[in-house]
Amino acid sequence: MTTLDRLAATIDARKGADPDTSWTAKLLSQGPEKCAEKFGEEAVEAIIEAVKGDRAALTAEAADVLYHLAVMLASRDVALADVLAELDRREGASGIEEKAGRG
Repeated sequence: MTTLDRLAATIDARKGADPDTSWTAKLLSQGPEKCAEKFGEEAVEAIIEAVKGDRAALTAEAADVLYHLAVMLASRDVALADVLAELDRREGASGIEEKAGRG
């Protein structure tokens, strides 16, 4: 089991947890819009660290981005495994060709 698999399983397990004791449960209880907002905030923070060039800070922010992406996906019942399968499907294809194929 990979780190991302464990993360997805933990998020799934926290869906019914008490929002007062779990940050994941708190986010999910606030709905998909709040989860998306928090993901966006974390993405912007990662962008800022990428521009500044602080590797340690970027690493930490990138971890936050991955976590909040997984929570956002869970809030809409999109399995992380499905996203990874889509990446697998695209592997080996030219990005330009793949994008053109989406219409």
